[in-house]
Amino acid sequence: MTRREVIEILDGKHGQIGRSVALILHGLILLSALAIALETVAGMPAALYRILFWFEVLVLAIFVTEYVLRLACSKHPLRYMFSFWGIIDLLSCLPAVALLQSKWQVVRTIRLIRMVRLLKLFRTTTAFDRLTRAFIEVRGELIIFVVLALLVLYVSAVGIYLFEHEAQPEAFASIPISLWWAVASFTTVGYGDLVPITTGGRIFTTFVLFIGLGVVAVPAAIVTAALLETQSAPKPLKKKHTDSANEPN
Repeated sequence: MTRREVIEILDGKHGQIGRSVALILHGLILLSALAIALETVAGMPAALYRILFWFEVLVLAIFVTEYVLRLACSKHPLRYMFSFWGIIDLLSCLPAVALLQSKWQVVRTIRLIRMVRLLKLFRTTTAFDRLTRAFIEVRGELIIFVVLALLVLYVSAVGIYLFEHEAQPEAFASIPISLWWAVASFTTVGYGDLVPITTGGRIFTTFVLFIGLGVVAVPAAIVTAALLETQSAPKPLKKKHTDSANEPN
């Protein structure tokens, strides 16, 4: 078996074998996410915890093996290692160090990064290509909107601080704390005890909540319009060869 065939199998592009391998890897990712959730449940039998531990060992062994195979079979190992997918694959293996050193258990928390690997399912679909083109075409508008949104967030934090600090010195003790209120108000309907009680603060909050609707609606509308345009006039996506998995021998 050539190195090209190994890469194609790992990418799920080598006939039935490739599809089966891809299905197994993606299934392991989902099962791993479920196992992470179960590990946080208190009061389970000790035997179940042991099963979850050895399942994690198995999953890590499989992903480490896959990463080593990709490095060994890539035409440009360093290019793959520092590519987006190469970094994601490496982070999927990194929790293995927690099995060797108990004091590094915090490293295990990055296991959920494996979920990003599920995006590989969409790399070859035209729908994902259209969505990518849509974001590329409106990236300038989105950047401008993000800058404006950050500016409005800061102005909102300063405004609510001026209205509420004197009435609630503990709740709105500083502009950074008020900034957290602004973020929560833009995305939800407030946060905990950070509630305005003055007339000016409540009126100001009303305006902030309406602006918050635009923070969500405007970017969605921009991307939707771009997506509709790409659907009506599809263009071939120029893919950069940043992942050496696409350049095996």
